[in-house]
Amino acid sequence: MRNKNFPKNVFADAINKAVFPGLQGGPHENVIAAKAVAFKEALDPSFRDYARQIIANTQTLCHALEKMGCHIVFGTTQNHMILLDIFTSHGIGGKEAERSLNEAGLTVNKNVIPNDSRPPLNPSGIRLGTPAITTRGMKETEMQFIADAIMQILSHPSDESLKERIKNEVKELCARFPLYPDFSYS
Repeated sequence: MRNKNFPKNVFADAINKAVFPGLQGGPHENVIAAKAVAFKEALDPSFRDYARQIIANTQTLCHALEKMGCHIVFGTTQNHMILLDIFTSHGIGGKEAERSLNEAGLTVNKNVIPNDSRPPLNPSGIRLGTPAITTRGMKETEMQFIADAIMQILSHPSDESLKERIKNEVKELCARFPLYPDFSYS
């Protein structure tokens, strides 16, 4: 119940100033333009094929990792990401796995898993996704190579010669699928 002696607009100006421009900010044209481009791309019929390939790649990678003994959180994936419980399957924390895989040219993120008993800065899981590699043109065949490389590193996270070998193989793979296939430096 409102106190009748208390003016209702006493905080209105302070709240408005805090929200705009303080928290809300301006009409960031770069964000508006990015959304417009994304929506335009999503309207193109080829986007449906691209989205399907992302899911196919993720599921192929997920199944390959599972067959090699990696514990998949939730048992599978139905989107663009996979969450692995590598502490259960390999006995190492997410921080060490992230670092070792990154040193081998494989980008993942440490990630907490449901009911994680480990601390958030060194959780039990890692998260990986396939949109970036799908954008480069990689398909199911390449997912098998990536799964093999991930499992080798997770099985031997301190093996520097293995990390160097995998890193060179990853560079070769990426050279076959350049970021900008039509771009010329000449």
